[in-house]
Amino acid sequence: MQKITPMLWFDNQAEEAARFYTSIFKNSKIKTITRYGDAAAQAAGRPKGSVMTVAFEIESQEFVGLNGGPQFKFSEAISFVVNCKTQEEIDELWAKLTEGGGQPGPCGWLKDKYGLSWQIVPTVLNELLKDPKKSERVMAAVMKMSELDIETLERAAEPG
Repeated sequence: MQKITPMLWFDNQAEEAARFYTSIFKNSKIKTITRYGDAAAQAAGRPKGSVMTVAFEIESQEFVGLNGGPQFKFSEAISFVVNCKTQEEIDELWAKLTEGGGQPGPCGWLKDKYGLSWQIVPTVLNELLKDPKKSERVMAAVMKMSELDIETLERAAEPG
């Protein structure tokens, strides 16, 4: 068991979201589903027998989704960065995470259909930003993009 596990609060879509995420990422699985019993259902105002939590794993990272009600919503204050080696991986994840009502954002950010924020980032970006001479040009290119494009970032890194 990992020491720190992100807990994602959903109204009542924790199982649906966990199945969505595990269908997108390789090396992913649903681990356990717990249901509201009498005491927890009464305390939370949720139906007895409905899904309370879903433990799932994506690329060896454990998560728990909680059906806690509509009180809290996701915001950009928390996001998950996905480091991608290829443009094909960026394109695939971008398309899958924005399908069904997800929304593209600026600079490689997007919100999925549940409102959770993701950053789909090429691994080469960190290398391009290490060099101060290239960094300014690369960041200027990033700021103009929604979905990040590796070829465009690499061209921006080249001098004038």
